[in-house]
Amino acid sequence: MYYSRPYGAPERPATNHRIALYAAMLRCASPDFFAKEKSMFGMLAGAWRFRFFITSSIRTELRIKFVRSRLGGLWMILNPLAQVLMFAFVLSTVLSARLPGIHSRYAYALYLMAGTLGWSLFSEIVTRCLTLFIDNGNILKKLVFPRIALPLIVAGSALTNNALLFLAILFIFGVLGHAPGGALLLLPLLMGVTVALALGLGLALGVLNVFMRDIGQVVPVVLQFLYWFTPVVYMVDIIPVPYRPWLFLNPLIPIITGYHDVLLYDRAPGWHGLAASLAVALALLGASLTLFRRAGADMVDQL
Repeated sequence: MYYSRPYGAPERPATNHRIALYAAMLRCASPDFFAKEKSMFGMLAGAWRFRFFITSSIRTELRIKFVRSRLGGLWMILNPLAQVLMFAFVLSTVLSARLPGIHSRYAYALYLMAGTLGWSLFSEIVTRCLTLFIDNGNILKKLVFPRIALPLIVAGSALTNNALLFLAILFIFGVLGHAPGGALLLLPLLMGVTVALALGLGLALGVLNVFMRDIGQVVPVVLQFLYWFTPVVYMVDIIPVPYRPWLFLNPLIPIITGYHDVLLYDRAPGWHGLAASLAVALALLGASLTLFRRAGADMVDQL
């Protein structure tokens, strides 16, 4: 982006997000850019070359949330915590006695917050990726940049929001008299598996939604079912034994259970279940990246 300035006037600082975007594209784009992006390595290399654009976009998105609202980034924390409060008020008398090993009158609220931390990261990435390419159709048509940057920006922004929610939950844990132990160091591993699974699913759904818009209407309903088939608001042991094997077809269960293990019980997550979830996440991520790479040109034509 070019602009004229009067002679002798101070140079305008290039802090504007759009100016940074155009400058990055002018520096990094090349005539054979799209040809390189058709290979998996070229696509990932393009994302690396645009890493400063990705990080600046994440910072800008976070700053806008704080600037354009009186409560700013507090809304990122208040929404999930309000849901926790509602479930804790309604269901605590029913389920609080079923939490072995936690001797606190707020045991069920602690359980809810731990599960909500994992679910909110997963659902935010999937939900935002679902309409990501439709919402950014004009940018994809007019500008030359690696399209993979868009889901990476979503993942980085969701991780930032989740980190703020984590800090709020840690504070509430302390107020309620429950301090997580050394197993907390394993939380980044759980977050990494969650992001991989959410990106693998969300990226595929986002591409398919460009061609079949009904997907954008169906997925939120499916996410509601998935939420209730994941032990966020209940414990797995309340499910009748004959039906439990079906629950473990859900790759989110070992992840959310891992959040409970780390934050509530101060123990390592179940490695076998977590490894299975990671395998599913990597398979989904590989398949969605292949779909994204092959459908890139047709996707732009559909927007």
